[in-house]
Amino acid sequence: MKETILKKFEEVFGDSKDVTLYFAPGRVNMIGEHTDYNGGHVFPAALTIGTYAAARKRDDRKLRFYSMNFENLGVLETSLDELKPDPAADWTNYPKGVMWAFEEKGMKIPQGMDIVLNGNIPNGSGLSSSASVEVLTGYILKDMFGFDVTNQDLALIGQFSENNFNGVNCGIMDQFSIAMGKKAHAIFLDTADLSYEYAPIELKDAKIVISCSNKKRGLGDSKYNERRSECETALAELQKVIDIKSLGDLTEEQFDANKDAIQDEVRKKRAKHAVYENQRTIKAVEALKAGDIAQFGELMNASHVSLRDDYEVTGIELDTLVEEAWKVDGVIGSRMTGAGFGGCTVSIVKTDAIDNFIDKVGTVYKEKIGYAADFYVVELGDGPSVL
Repeated sequence: MKETILKKFEEVFGDSKDVTLYFAPGRVNMIGEHTDYNGGHVFPAALTIGTYAAARKRDDRKLRFYSMNFENLGVLETSLDELKPDPAADWTNYPKGVMWAFEEKGMKIPQGMDIVLNGNIPNGSGLSSSASVEVLTGYILKDMFGFDVTNQDLALIGQFSENNFNGVNCGIMDQFSIAMGKKAHAIFLDTADLSYEYAPIELKDAKIVISCSNKKRGLGDSKYNERRSECETALAELQKVIDIKSLGDLTEEQFDANKDAIQDEVRKKRAKHAVYENQRTIKAVEALKAGDIAQFGELMNASHVSLRDDYEVTGIELDTLVEEAWKVDGVIGSRMTGAGFGGCTVSIVKTDAIDNFIDKVGTVYKEKIGYAADFYVVELGDGPSVL
């Protein structure tokens, strides 16, 4: 990958003198979906696949971007004096947003850059290619210009830019898990106060398999913001009868005792998912610590059912991948991961069952949906780095 991206940099920008290479991972969320903006717990992990960059300072304020994933767009050019969202800027709105956020937070970027990106995260898969680009950009700025920011700061800056520059009301999970990734571990993160602990993922004779539906989805134009607003309204209704800051503060029993304060059946289901999913995530990490992978898998399955029935963010593609996975011997657990409406599922599969799993699930999916799914056996990796 290093040689490929350097060669492309030379091709696009003339030479590769003074270029530095960087990497930021993608992420998968093992359990805890749509809880991060509801003050609950999440359990994501950084992957060894992600986004690579070759970057070099310029002597002026010009910014030139090139992506090997979108070669048809060519070089997209702007400047540090024109950091505003622009549909014509396409994918570069993500790095531009981070640069804008740095400046908003008082860190003035002194000079422009030439940047070539190459990602091996399937685009639109729900493995956070956009958050990967955001954290990567922040890491490049920190390294190149010596800004005094921690990796946790980079996560918050990435979220700030996505909320305020790109208009997607995302929670903190994606950027946090990418910026704070640790090899062979997932992060048990309380999104209410950003307290976290690393939990080792020891699967012994099993592996994590990601099934990509190849149904593209964009967060901003999905029903993501709608779900968020439904939960906010449900929370406001509950707060009239119980003293809580977020849905994540409630146990299942407390929710069931107070749920009639929510005036609308749909909002009741949304809030139920947020509360129950948060408790599932807490139980899942306890199961993992106790070495009970079977229990972890059962909680993954229950998570998908809730996302399908109460939160209604799955759709026929993700449901087909998960429901077919459940029929295969050797599958310990399977669920959608990410925002939903397309994207990916994550499954824990016994190593000796992986080939059969890919064959069986892949065959039914193609017959039913009309196009193929892609499968990735993944490893959990570290956060961003200079290569």
